[in-house]
Amino acid sequence: MNAACRDLGSGFERSVIPAQNPEDVDHLRKYVELLARHPNQMLCEGKVLISTFAGDQARFGFSSINEAWTFVKAELSKIAPIHLVPAFFVDPATYPSLSSIDGIFHWNGGWPLHLTTQCSREEIRRPALDSDKHHLAHLHQKTYIAGVSPWFFTHYGPDSWNKNWIYRGDDWLLVRRWEYLLSQRNHIDIVQLISWNDYGESHYVAPVRGAQPNSQAWVDGFPHEPWMLLNAYYARAFKEGRMPPIEKDRIFMWARPHPKTAQASEDEVPRPDGWQLTEDLFWVVLFATTAATAILSSGDDAPVKYEIKGGVTKLAGKLVPGRGMWAQITRGGAIVAECAPSLDEYRFEAGPRVYNFNAYVAMSR
Repeated sequence: MNAACRDLGSGFERSVIPAQNPEDVDHLRKYVELLARHPNQMLCEGKVLISTFAGDQARFGFSSINEAWTFVKAELSKIAPIHLVPAFFVDPATYPSLSSIDGIFHWNGGWPLHLTTQCSREEIRRPALDSDKHHLAHLHQKTYIAGVSPWFFTHYGPDSWNKNWIYRGDDWLLVRRWEYLLSQRNHIDIVQLISWNDYGESHYVAPVRGAQPNSQAWVDGFPHEPWMLLNAYYARAFKEGRMPPIEKDRIFMWARPHPKTAQASEDEVPRPDGWQLTEDLFWVVLFATTAATAILSSGDDAPVKYEIKGGVTKLAGKLVPGRGMWAQITRGGAIVAECAPSLDEYRFEAGPRVYNFNAYVAMSR
């Protein structure tokens, strides 16, 4: 089975749901009773697919992970057959000992978590995105869910969740991760996009709607919906086993709102950990129906031209404080696609009030 999802019908946030005692399984039972027979519930091998975020510390009064989740799975199976594929944060070498699970969701696979300031510039600029190999080596044909994600930035101080870091989202992360997953398609059952609406960690792709977890300072005014459309192209490729034809010239473009070394004038929370790993560039993905000319500019007087082939092309441009970002595709002297956010929509600010390493994402219309 090859599937690409934005959500898996029933997924439990195990870091917040109570799991100290056997009776705490009632919280999970209620969700399964509500959703197991819903027409949008995803099934795997004819069973209700249940995933988690974490859960390896959720013991429900038992002494081991396996005992705990054998109990949970048995209780939920009284409602409907269960296919359990959690995102346990444990050594993959322990997977064979976990008879309770039917597979693993590698949540952290979407980002280059291994990068540090001690890495070489080459390692940082072209980070490996193949951590799936270590997990697959220990699964022995069980279901494997791979994660793909466009970005990661969170900025909470010690007075709240105390989360303040980035993972490098440069180098067209979403596209490069999909390219790797496509190369490993025969070994991966399901791909999950992380995430639909996690505003606090800046990897949302849905429109910003509803309540936020006090993330307005770095989310409001930073749309990500173009990533949804870009993701849809690669999701189709993964499901069909071939790259879909490019039927329309398009431009996708994104960038951070201020230099990585900028000093924020009013922020009580410092720069996020990992800020040194990013670059002051804007990232462009071009869909061209046939060969064309691409033009990139940060709003100065020296646009850069590239001759591109039909298909998907990845380019980058330098950001200039006080300016924006702009791209065109031309063919035969005519503009066939243009992405040009106004300076009211996006400006690379030299002196921000608060630190914001989120991305502003735009596309041609």
